[in-house]
Amino acid sequence: MLKKFLNIFIFTIIIFNVTAQNKYTLSGELRDSSNGETLIGAVVKIIETNKAISTNTYGYFALNLPLGNYTVQITYLGFQTKIIKVNLEKDTKLNIKLVQKIFTGKEVVIKGEREDKNVRSTEMSTLELSGEKVKQLPVIFGEPDILKAITLLPGIKSGGEGGTGFYVRGGGPDQNLILMDEAVVYNPSHLFGFLSVFNTDAVKNLEVIKGGMPANYGGRLSSILNVTMREGNNQKYEFNGGVGLIASRFSAEGPIKKGKSSFLIAARRTYIDILAQPFLPKSAQGNAYYFYDINLKMNWQLGAKDKLYFSGYFGRDILDFQSPTNKNVNLNFGWGNATATLRWNHIFKPKLFSNTSIIFNRYELFNDFKFGSTGVAVRSGLYDWNLKSDFTWFATNKHLVKFGFNYIFHTFTPGIASGNAGTVTIDEEISKQYAHETAIYALDEWQISQRWSANVGLRAVAFNRVGPYEQSTFDDQNIKIGESKKYGINESIAFYPRLEPRLNANYLINEQSSVKASYSRTYQFIHLATTSGAQFPFDLWVPSSDKVKPQEANQIAIGYYRNFQNNKYEASAETYYKRMDNQIEFKPFSRLFFNANLENEMVFGQGEAYGLELFLKKKVGRLNGWIGYTWSRAYRQFDELNRGQSYFFRYDRTHDMSLVLSYTFNKKWTGTFVFVYGTGNAVTLPNSRYAYRIGFDTEKLEPKFTFIDVYDKINSYRLPAYHRADISFTYTHKKTKKWESNWNFSIYNIYNRANPYFIYFLPDLDKLEVKAYMVYLFPILPSVAWNYKF
Repeated sequence: MLKKFLNIFIFTIIIFNVTAQNKYTLSGELRDSSNGETLIGAVVKIIETNKAISTNTYGYFALNLPLGNYTVQITYLGFQTKIIKVNLEKDTKLNIKLVQKIFTGKEVVIKGEREDKNVRSTEMSTLELSGEKVKQLPVIFGEPDILKAITLLPGIKSGGEGGTGFYVRGGGPDQNLILMDEAVVYNPSHLFGFLSVFNTDAVKNLEVIKGGMPANYGGRLSSILNVTMREGNNQKYEFNGGVGLIASRFSAEGPIKKGKSSFLIAARRTYIDILAQPFLPKSAQGNAYYFYDINLKMNWQLGAKDKLYFSGYFGRDILDFQSPTNKNVNLNFGWGNATATLRWNHIFKPKLFSNTSIIFNRYELFNDFKFGSTGVAVRSGLYDWNLKSDFTWFATNKHLVKFGFNYIFHTFTPGIASGNAGTVTIDEEISKQYAHETAIYALDEWQISQRWSANVGLRAVAFNRVGPYEQSTFDDQNIKIGESKKYGINESIAFYPRLEPRLNANYLINEQSSVKASYSRTYQFIHLATTSGAQFPFDLWVPSSDKVKPQEANQIAIGYYRNFQNNKYEASAETYYKRMDNQIEFKPFSRLFFNANLENEMVFGQGEAYGLELFLKKKVGRLNGWIGYTWSRAYRQFDELNRGQSYFFRYDRTHDMSLVLSYTFNKKWTGTFVFVYGTGNAVTLPNSRYAYRIGFDTEKLEPKFTFIDVYDKINSYRLPAYHRADISFTYTHKKTKKWESNWNFSIYNIYNRANPYFIYFLPDLDKLEVKAYMVYLFPILPSVAWNYKF
């Protein structure tokens, strides 16, 4: 089947080459004139032919046109429209700089979007936000956060109060592929999930794909979060920073060689650990929790056809604890991500653009324990080496072809323990696990007619779990028995080749509205071992094996899209259905940490999700923002759980609504209001409790009892509905050529809603009954942050 696909693809290339003869290519790059940043998704339109194309991730475009004179119109929301006259007598490349619109009091816009993309593009289930828009939203502790921002979009649900975990169309937290300049981020959270690893000072743009995933993406079932970092100002040096309640950030950027190369470095650190030390009692001094992260990006224009990028990230969370009663007891926990991406853009011909990347990413967890003469260090995590190459071929004005390959070498480290217990040396290691993951793909963005367009693609993937590895046999008590089976270097343990067809179609009803449909099949070969609903630093990633099959999802979606008042408003209604197979859960009371027989703790089943998503967005004017609503259902079914009956997924949420409104009062003051509402999470609670005798108290001369909770069905109860309102105001000082600053004042949960975080039970022995108590995290919470730029 794959061979036939390749033959058809090669034949298609030949046909396109024949039909494209006697035409010239008009190509170019679009940049922001103020800082040299490339403009993603700007629209380049030929007035005479009414043909249009959008710039790619690197601001590049290409159009095929016959000999002649043309009027080129370039539009990008938030920038002045530019008109260029071109006499096309040969292949021609334009280097175009757009000027940002000047604030006039009424013409306030959300920058960085194609005006009619909602209607004309084959993309569906895709949403975008700029880093600047994220900064406007009310936040906890004065820290803008990307992951909290995307949960305000329809179809994306928050994991809980204050957390950064997110769930897309019935999927779990590990089913979202999170990319930072193409590098995978395995744990996107700081502060145990309350803040994300993304520093908004370094973020240019983010894109969320919830369904209709194009063939150039894969590896996860539910969504893609693609975060593009800023390139740095190649015109002048700039310094930005901010001071919040718990953290400060600083960034520097500027040209390495003006107009040709630039750099950006951004850093953050919490300082609550430093400020709190003088006020802590002596018994608690020495305890600390903090995080820090650093972003680095550089780029070089090597010539007319080549550009080089380097992106890097390093972040850590550190928790130090010293027992107040025993100074010989010390605990140190740490975890964090590190990524590095080297990218090479090359233009083979005006019609053929390529990007080749070498990527390294690592997530690691390190724990050090000291109890007197006993000291133990435990390490776990994973790291990847990734080579990928993506090609964009502007074949004709009706066919935009993308193809490429991706190879990843995974190394999983389940656990390494070293140290000593008195005179006894500890040196234990769970065998490392290795895997090759490969993919090749091709897709065609096909303008079939004036009204019909489609994105047709196929992705061929393969996962090969390989040695060296020693596979042990265990009894029911999780004790090794018998002989182990050993695999040599690169000897295959489990091999899974798969095909992923993708299809998006768009029917343009008129200039303002369209109907779209999509189908996608996706596979996921690595899985998160967790028993919690959120992604915590102690969770482990595990590969597919002969027992753990790849997860599979098939999703269909249909939607209606309409723009109003010359694209000032955009609206959409999407409905979807998703079937998920080989889903993973863990048996009750499973031990995940440092378990050599982890696969024995797993159970396997199916999932199902469906829903309706409504979205209305206003992009222009003093008042802008959006309202989103989702009605949805999400289920899981495992033969070994809940008596084999299906049950609500823990983050099934029937109703989910968000309202985001931003208003510009004048040049100095802006305000933002956010309201969210969601059905309470599904939870498993005991339905009865009984006393169990465990012995006799010889001092009190009475029997001793413990209480045993009895559970019935999984997730058969609902927490109370979650809702809150937030508000923020930003005051901007008078700007000068060399300095500008603003103050951000925000209030989280302005009407002090007590949203449940979890529920626990305590017996009332006098009344012989059990009472439930609700724990909530954040009452009304004011924050202030000062931001500056010079």
